[in-house]
Amino acid sequence: MPLDLIIRDAMVIDGSGAPRFGADVGIDGGKIVAVGKVQDAAREVIDAHGAVVSPGFIDGHTHMDAQVFWDALGTCSCWHGITSVVMGNCGFTLAPCRESEKHLAIRNLERAEDISPQAMEAGIRWSWEDFPQYLDAVDRLPKGINYAAYMGHSALRTYVMGERAFSQQANADDLEAMKREVRKAIRAGAIGFTTSRSTAHQTPQGLPVASRLASWEEVRQLVGVMGELGAGVFELANEDMRDPERVPEYQERLKRLALDTGVPVTFGVFSAKGLPPNNWKTVLATIDATVAAGGRMFGQAHTRSLSVLFSFETVTPFDRLPLWSEIRKRPLAEQEAALRDPNLRHKLVEAVRNRTYDPDAGVGAEVRDANFKRIFVLDKPMPPYRCVADLANELNQDPVDVIIDLALARHMKQFFLQTIANENQDEVLGMIRHPLTVPTFSDSGAHVSQLMDSSLQTHLLSYWVREKQALTLEDAVRRLTSAPAGHWGLTGRGLLREGYAADVIIFDPDTIGPQMPELVYDLPAGARRLKQKADGLLATIVNGQVLLRNNEHTGAEPGQLLRGPLARAAQ
Repeated sequence: MPLDLIIRDAMVIDGSGAPRFGADVGIDGGKIVAVGKVQDAAREVIDAHGAVVSPGFIDGHTHMDAQVFWDALGTCSCWHGITSVVMGNCGFTLAPCRESEKHLAIRNLERAEDISPQAMEAGIRWSWEDFPQYLDAVDRLPKGINYAAYMGHSALRTYVMGERAFSQQANADDLEAMKREVRKAIRAGAIGFTTSRSTAHQTPQGLPVASRLASWEEVRQLVGVMGELGAGVFELANEDMRDPERVPEYQERLKRLALDTGVPVTFGVFSAKGLPPNNWKTVLATIDATVAAGGRMFGQAHTRSLSVLFSFETVTPFDRLPLWSEIRKRPLAEQEAALRDPNLRHKLVEAVRNRTYDPDAGVGAEVRDANFKRIFVLDKPMPPYRCVADLANELNQDPVDVIIDLALARHMKQFFLQTIANENQDEVLGMIRHPLTVPTFSDSGAHVSQLMDSSLQTHLLSYWVREKQALTLEDAVRRLTSAPAGHWGLTGRGLLREGYAADVIIFDPDTIGPQMPELVYDLPAGARRLKQKADGLLATIVNGQVLLRNNEHTGAEPGQLLRGPLARAAQ
């Protein structure tokens, strides 16, 4: 019998970190059946001469819990070589939740994750209450890529406590009910449990999301359920660590949690102004110390500056100012005409110049008040970018005039980057290179009108591998494939080995990289989002089926729900 697919004459980078080698790859029944010289016939043959064949990339930090219901393809992740994602990070999930109380789950998500409530209302057909039922609903959906799902703390608290979750700590009965739900979720296949203790996560009313009201003892007991079961990963959005005196106690608490429960603990690692100097090194040292003591802990490292995208099509740093707010309510064409009026434009520039500067205006991935030294012109997919403050000095103009001129030149479609973390790229590289970090944290599915980080993986390959030569291609692929598969327990994925799932990508190492983002209105109810594709992806294969050719959908929907180990063992 012929095989389903053979990839011929490939330059194989198998995900292990080993040197590349020439081979064919045979695929049948959704599995890799041969890596070497394959003599068999096949129903389909792909000539991969001159291209790299590797495992599909795994993104461990997404928020595609809602998007999976209206986007079968898994965009924008699938366009960047991603074949599997982990969703439900930072305590934000749609389950457990009764349909009659879905407004509580949506309240947690709406501002903190910038997911349109109108899109969720129009795009989600509620068919679950508890987390096992949610997993079954996802399992039934047509999917282009694979999804693993955490259970989120905010949804769990509102399910058990209702409105009290936003204002009170849990009582003993509440905690026992939450522990029962965690136990059910992990047994049904949840990949783990997540929470947020970050001040960046707020409701539309500016109040803490539900998980932030929990005591550390509540968190510890819920994580302890996974320890008792011997399954599951704990992910958290870190507490605000701007007070240097709190950092040692907080890091010790995380270390103690990992050691006491035996549960793997993971979180994002960033460098940012306002944090203690070299805080990221302190965090990495805690990971090292925890692992050396016998615990399991790993970090999630962004691959570039963490930046908010803004434009006149979306939001600007000036929208809170009264005069700007009035203008910004008009249709875009009228805004453009207003900015071409010299008198009105002068008043708008003066309004910004005379404002009371508030660097803390905005939270999370929201655009901040304008610090022009941290605003850059996004006029090409890859850095370096021109700084608005520097351009203003060169042109002897006000920085606001520079922004307006650039926007008018492109009929208001010019994007700008506003950096909020990871400004020092030497520090970014230090975080990426650490042996116990994974390059991830795209937040795909969230912040859809202000972040475009689904391209973190292709940025790693184009910037750090090809341009900077700071990593070998073999090491970068390992960090995007077998490393995350191992940390999240995605057994049988992340390597090009016989018997492994045939999640495979074919790419041109000389051209792979992000394209420019664009604004589209393709979410349910016409909600907007940023869309970004990539160059150099020749084919994306999921569970043995070609999902994309040259990043265009073939019509296949081979994605699967990836359940955790207890559910797999029960099958």
